Amino acid sequence: MAAGQAFSQNPDADKVNQLHKRKFVWMTAKNYDSLNWVTHETMNFIHSNGWTQSKKEMFEDMKSGKLNYTSISVQESSVLQYDKSAVVIGKGTFKGLMPDKSEFNINLLYTEMYVKVKKQWKLVSRHASKI
Repeated sequence: MAAGQAFSQNPDADKVNQLHKRKFVWMTAKNYDSLNWVTHETMNFIHSNGWTQSKKEMFEDMKSGKLNYTSISVQESSVLQYDKSAVVIGKGTFKGLMPDKSEFNINLLYTEMYVKVKKQWKLVSRHASKI
């Protein structure tokens, strides 16, 4: 994997790679409108500890502070694009606050699945593992 580089050098793969990175900025900034736009209604978010969230649950937990990222840094990411779907494989450092306000700082390897709905890419699944 090369940092910020897509395996398939095409405009859609590049667009998905940039979109996946912006999503993390929106998560730390609590930009709910942009997050709503990029996530599919059937999205499934699987955390490195096995915690699974639907789109609705993710938004509820972000708003309540149960899910609180303060910094997300992508070290590597690559995209494999297949017609109207794309897979992002990335590595990053995720920092935030637990509900009791204690800090966490974990390095994750993650896979995200995007599908093209009409002309927009939507996140449908994310799965992370600790490294």
